[in-house]
Amino acid sequence: MAKKQTSRGRKQDRARVASGQNYEVGYAAEKSRKSEAAVKKAVKKVGSRRKRVDDLAW
Repeated sequence: MAKKQTSRGRKQDRARVASGQNYEVGYAAEKSRKSEAAVKKAVKKVGSRRKRVDDLAW
């Protein structure tokens, strides 16, 4: 049986963009009105922190 995920784990997970997950890249691209390729490039450049990716993708 899987462990119950704590709120700390969920918060940490939401603070990152998983560039390997198409739905997360698509969401970040839609939010910033940029292409998915631009979001992936931003993740590669600054890391997976959502705030940094949003700042760079804008």
